[in-house]
Amino acid sequence: MAILNILEFPDPRLRTIAQDVDIVDDSVRNIIDDMFETMYDAPGIGLAATQVDIHRRIVVIDISEEKDDPLVLINPSYEILDNTNHEYDEGCLSVPGFYETVERPVSIRLNALDRNGDAYELETDGLLAVCIQHELDHLDGTLFVDHISKLKRNRIRKKLEKQHARSR
Repeated sequence: MAILNILEFPDPRLRTIAQDVDIVDDSVRNIIDDMFETMYDAPGIGLAATQVDIHRRIVVIDISEEKDDPLVLINPSYEILDNTNHEYDEGCLSVPGFYETVERPVSIRLNALDRNGDAYELETDGLLAVCIQHELDHLDGTLFVDHISKLKRNRIRKKLEKQHARSR
């Protein structure tokens, strides 16, 4: 297993739309294992393959306190079950150090493949529903900062650009 490099906003590679996984094989499972190691090391609760410059529809999530409830989403999609929106403070491993309030639907139904390529469905709400929506946005080239005002997004962009310039 390996810790992968996490791309940071405003890296244009974060805007790449991920491609479906055709076959779930050992190479895909190795990517999943590396993504979990990277996410736990960061530390975070979700990571989309796009964030580590792998443009395939793969997401890993673990919202448990003990970090012992890993969830794998391959070729995920969801439908909204409740049109009621709720505000959540979101952060992102690709936008380190920043948290902003984002409005998202309360409950969803997820359809995905697991690490063995078996299809499953999950109805969820709360933090897990938010995390799924956030990570699936990444697969479509969208970041949580796209859900906030342009002014706030530009401030975050400028601060991160300065940090990146200083670290070179």
